[in-house]
Amino acid sequence: MSDGLKRHRIDGPGKIHLARFDAATRPFSVGDKPADKRRVAELATELATVQDRFYALRQHKLLLVLQGMDTSGKDGVIRAVFQAIDPLGVRVVSYRAPTEPEKDRDFLWRHHRDVPGRGEIVIFNRSHYEAVLIEYVHGWIDAAERRRRLAHIVEFERLLAETGTTIVKCFLHISKDEQRKRLQERIDDPDKHWKFNPQDLEERKLWQKYQDAYEELLGRTGTAHAPWYVVPSDSKTQRNLMISEILLATLSELAPSYPPPQPKLSGLQVV
Repeated sequence: MSDGLKRHRIDGPGKIHLARFDAATRPFSVGDKPADKRRVAELATELATVQDRFYALRQHKLLLVLQGMDTSGKDGVIRAVFQAIDPLGVRVVSYRAPTEPEKDRDFLWRHHRDVPGRGEIVIFNRSHYEAVLIEYVHGWIDAAERRRRLAHIVEFERLLAETGTTIVKCFLHISKDEQRKRLQERIDDPDKHWKFNPQDLEERKLWQKYQDAYEELLGRTGTAHAPWYVVPSDSKTQRNLMISEILLATLSELAPSYPPPQPKLSGLQVV
């Protein structure tokens, strides 16, 4: 793994200060914006090849967790990073407020249903971490319950890791000013009105509480078996570039080659 990735990786307990991570930095830039976009497209093609091997081998499972403030670009990551990949073997799960049957069970129940099978990549667009973010920030759970849930999440992810799932968690780190710009764009452009939710403005008022909550969860749930990457996301292109690099490095290690050839097929003729 490159030094650039290591500087943004959290894989052990400790106090996290998001202020030390510059949301506007461009650690993986290869030139200007057009050059960086071309590099994202190149990486997407490379990812498609490696993902094909990953699916063919059916030995490992990959869970990609995307978390971030409103407008941080979770949907944009999926469109850009996976632009060249065959949908076969890749599944996106987008979580909304829990239903009544889901509320009747433990908070991880609905997430466990959606974890990947062998050879599959699953993307959590928002995730089990909502239960220690929005629910805590709004006062629906107290600090003691949040600590319990964070501990449960660590063990849930340990269970997945020990049963063959590689977990990559990306916190899409944007600045408050960048969020303001993106929300304003959605208001000013009629074609983007469908993206705008007035509730986003109410959530924005709780910005610092969310930052504090993220610092807590990053410090408690970044582990060797399920590391976090703090991804600078003020630049959409850089965000996509960094996550592409992370996934390519991860998948290349898990699927270095196709399955071995089958000797019984040697010389077989189709008539």
